[in-house]
Amino acid sequence: MSMINTTPDLALEAIDLEKTYPGRRGIAPKQALKGVNLHIPRGSIFGLLGPNGAGKSTLINIFAGLTKKTGGRGQIWGIDIDQNPRQARAAIGVVPQEINMDPFFSPLESLEFQAGFYGVPKSERRSMEILEAMGLADKAKAYVRELSGGMKRRLLIAKALVHNPPVLVLDEPTAGVDIELRRQLWSYVRELHANGATIVLTTHYLEEAQELCDQIAIINHGEVVACDSTQSLLKAIDHKTLVIDPVEPLDGVPAGLEAYDTTIRADGALAITYKFGAQSVAELIERVRASGLRINDLRTEEPDLEDVFMALTYDQTGSSEDTAKSA
Repeated sequence: MSMINTTPDLALEAIDLEKTYPGRRGIAPKQALKGVNLHIPRGSIFGLLGPNGAGKSTLINIFAGLTKKTGGRGQIWGIDIDQNPRQARAAIGVVPQEINMDPFFSPLESLEFQAGFYGVPKSERRSMEILEAMGLADKAKAYVRELSGGMKRRLLIAKALVHNPPVLVLDEPTAGVDIELRRQLWSYVRELHANGATIVLTTHYLEEAQELCDQIAIINHGEVVACDSTQSLLKAIDHKTLVIDPVEPLDGVPAGLEAYDTTIRADGALAITYKFGAQSVAELIERVRASGLRINDLRTEEPDLEDVFMALTYDQTGSSEDTAKSA
């Protein structure tokens, strides 16, 4: 039975949230959040992206009750985090990036302890049910230190579910895990969402956000620089790439195509990037044929979330602030 009975339209809401860390010993104060406004709908899988130091962790820690905000307001499931802090924290489960658990506890003991911390009555605890859902029932009484890295990741998620929160925050849940385990965790996230949870996901893996999230906010320098549906963000990059496999190897860009954003790739393909609002594929193919290039095969490539991310977090000096790449 859920401890939270209301069903607000917004799962999380940040209203002009600010956080400034005080300076010390010659270090100037740092404003980590600069009036952040976010409105995360109930029932969504919401991605929170940004370079290292952008303010993502600070924002999460404010909602988790681990960091005190400097200004603004925050609400979890319609509950003000200042006016009703205990009830607000009961509405959220946070899965941290770091694996930090008592190695001499068993998974069952870990969940029972966590449930007690949240004041869940013994009659309402679902520890074995949660372990079963996470594929850990057969390890319920083993020592945590005996679990594999993937099992520990699943146990972190299980611990965040003991009080049945309607909002689950996953902070870099697949950092440092292999592709197979990442896919398994994606499957768990989809199951949790299908069962009614609102998921907030922070990740450096842009493929992960593009695969899972229906809405995304991008934070940079403590400010929200974009917030929209995943598809709308992808459409914000107004270019496509026409990739042509030539019949004969190319020595250089064919005459007549120099005016275009054209490169020859390592595999010998000719890539022409163009604004799809200004030009059509048919026009480009006609120009390519007019240059004398014989076409063996061709395809178009759509922009991906990495293109959006880089475009929105690229600083004015001409260098990227983060090298986050798709996994």
